[in-house]
This record gives sequence, structure tokens and C-alpha cells, in this order.
Amino acid sequence: MRIGELADAVGVTTRTVRHYHHQGLLPEPERLPNGYRTYTLRHVVVLARIRRLTELGLGLAEVRDVLADEAGKDLAEVLEELDADLARQEAAIAERRARLRTLLAAEGGLPAEGPVSPELAALFADMAHVSDSPMARRDREMLALLENTVAPQDREQLLGALRGALGSPEAVARAHHAYALLDDLADAAVDDPRVAEAARALADCIPADMLPDDETVLDSGHSMLRAFYADFAPAQAEAIREAMRLVARGRRP
Repeated sequence: MRIGELADAVGVTTRTVRHYHHQGLLPEPERLPNGYRTYTLRHVVVLARIRRLTELGLGLAEVRDVLADEAGKDLAEVLEELDADLARQEAAIAERRARLRTLLAAEGGLPAEGPVSPELAALFADMAHVSDSPMARRDREMLALLENTVAPQDREQLLGALRGALGSPEAVARAHHAYALLDDLADAAVDDPRVAEAARALADCIPADMLPDDETVLDSGHSMLRAFYADFAPAQAEAIREAMRLVARGRRP
């Protein structure tokens, strides 16, 4: 039996057969004087077993354990481990699907910055009327980034701070006013008097517990903040920088 006939008999490709040879799973027959290899029924049996095991989800290293004469694990043990691993994957998939269903059912639909948590999506929906503000769009992008990058134990604190900052019509109105002032600074000079006004308005919207405890990171020398400030026009960046300074000073005893 030639390699093509072996592959056809088991329902695999000749490339797969050669790969199993290379991995040491399927013994290679000796070459005949004419240069060809002739496969036997034993090769068909082993190749068919390899195919069944891989279809169950076993990796090639696990298949090698099962096929080895002195295997440390028997087939039942390997399959039990595979079953446990599939159960873990099944639970993880169920959890992910539940999260997806929650996101898809969020009131107001998915925000453009998504996926975000349902709590943050609800806050974004409350501010839908300022969606035409370039500064508001950047703010939502930054909040979505923060939610996805903070440590899990800090996420609830972040969401709580945001609910406090945006959880009332008055708070939303303050944010709307701050966004408008910042939008107006797009082409302004850094020393424009409106920078100070925008900074004060923005500081009124920023919860103190949203800033890091270590105030030195508010310095633009911090790599993340350098990238953050560089995304804004100079006057806007200066207003945001001054707003954070105001909030930091206001929380000192």
C-alpha cells in the first residue's frame, strides 16, 4: 500500500501522514529497493486511531502518550483530563455568552466605544445629547479605555466615581458645559483666558477619587499622560492639565 492509498483509506491527506511521521506518531516503513515505501494494515490501524484521538480534541503530545508502549497515562486518564478541560471551556463560553447577551440587551444599544460594561453603557446613554461634541467623544473613548485596563479590584471604584460624576441631570449639564468650553479651545492659544475657565468647569466634573493617589503621575512626564495630552490641541491639553491640578489640590487636607 502506497502513502496515497493509506491516506485515502483513513480519510486524511498525504501531508498529514508525513506530519505524523515527523512527529514520531506513525512509524515509517522501510524503503523497498525500488525507493518506495509500502504500508501495512498495522499502519492503517495506527493512523485511524490517531485520527479518532485528534478528533476528540487530544493534542499530538497526548496522542503520543496514549500510543506509547510505556505510557505514563492510559487512554481513560487522558480522556478524563480532556473532558475536564472541555468542561472548563464550556463554562467559560457560557460566561462569555451571558456577558454578550447583557451587552446586546443594554438600553440604548451598544455605544460606538463598545464593548463596555452595561453600567458604563447606561452612563453614555444618559449623555447621548452631547454626542456631537468632539471632546465628549474623546472622553467616552478614554473612559472605555480606563474601564478595560484598570485592575479588576479598581473597576467598581471607577464605575462608582463615574456614577457620582454623571448620575444626575445637574451633573450631566455641568459636563455638557465643560465639553463646550473645551471644544471652543480647539484653535486657541495656550495663554487664552478661556483656558482657566474651561479648567475650572472641568474640575467641577472630575471626582477626586478618579485621580491616582500618587499625584506625581499627573506630571506630563508620565508616558501615558504624555500620549494623553498629545491627543488634544495645546490649549485643551493645558485646560485638562490645570483641571487635574485643581482637583488634586482640592482633595488635600
